[in-house]
Amino acid sequence: MRRLNRKKTLNLMKELDAFPKVPESYVETSASGGTVSLIAFTTIAFLTIMEFTVYRDTWMKYEYEVDKDFTSKLRINIDITVAMRCQYVGADVLDLAETMVASADGLIYEPLIFDLTPQQKEWQRVLQLIQSKLQEEHSLQDVIFKSAFKKVSTALPPREDNSLQSPDACRIHGHLYVNKVAGNFHITVGKAIPHPRGHAHLAALVSHESYNFSHRIDHLSFGELIPGIINPLDGTEKIASDHNQMFQYFITVVPTKLHTYKISAETHQFSVTERERVINHAAGSHGVSGIFMKYDISSLMVTVTEEHMPFWQFLVRLCGIIGGIFSTTGILHGFGRFVVEIIFCRFRLGSYRSTSVPLPDGHTSNHLPLTTDNSTH
Repeated sequence: MRRLNRKKTLNLMKELDAFPKVPESYVETSASGGTVSLIAFTTIAFLTIMEFTVYRDTWMKYEYEVDKDFTSKLRINIDITVAMRCQYVGADVLDLAETMVASADGLIYEPLIFDLTPQQKEWQRVLQLIQSKLQEEHSLQDVIFKSAFKKVSTALPPREDNSLQSPDACRIHGHLYVNKVAGNFHITVGKAIPHPRGHAHLAALVSHESYNFSHRIDHLSFGELIPGIINPLDGTEKIASDHNQMFQYFITVVPTKLHTYKISAETHQFSVTERERVINHAAGSHGVSGIFMKYDISSLMVTVTEEHMPFWQFLVRLCGIIGGIFSTTGILHGFGRFVVEIIFCRFRLGSYRSTSVPLPDGHTSNHLPLTTDNSTH
């Protein structure tokens, strides 16, 4: 009884077989078919390897939404070196209302030498080269996002030489927290002093000849500090041509949530426009000498997510490659054989010429004679 049920099941499965089976005795092999098969297998292997490479790679997905967080503080990470002594310069932040000056207690003033060592100059040259490539190829930003926390810090390497030269510059570095509104971070002559009606710097005791706002921005970022991320102003160096020179940076800050397979952080991207001019009141160029970074917060927030191709999608694409190549090469091979057979058939028909055969009644026949096995007898 079991054998009978099993036999019925096998017969049912055979009836459901939708794939044609051709006996091997009916299959004709040819050199052209073998060549096409070799090309097909080679193409399948190459595309499979390429598809596997795509499967292993990841890409960054960008999503935009309105930023609804208005109450949190914005962190500004600063590392700027100014070619003036620390007792001559002061740094602080003034928000859009110009009534509340953010405290700059989180900043450290460190005396040092403005000129870089050969190792530091090489670091700066490489960083500026990366910045130029980022401006040309925006897709490289995805590579930097994915490489976050994978590499060492992008900070300026420490000075290794023991120079006896007295410090002629001031490194202002650290971080501070401000409100998420437009503001102005600036470095100018004199320390900032509290004033109930405005904002002032004590610059009267500083000689005008000592003004030199040549500066180097080793790092400037907004939000959480992420090692490996290169920001637009990192590695920037400006040399002042006049004592009364103003350097302005107009910055648009975009809140960004970064989610990769390595990290998950809330940071901020920003774009910047630079401008510099010499202060000359007689020529109508008014202002205050110094370094001014005017930033504005975008109302849109960007979510950057690292994505990976699902395994099922990889299998579907792989099956499409294999089946598509087999079908395409089979069609091309059949069409090629059809064209070749037509051409060769024409040549064969043209090789036979009509001959005149005498008939018994004296007429001639122009039909081709039939060739048989007994024609020689």
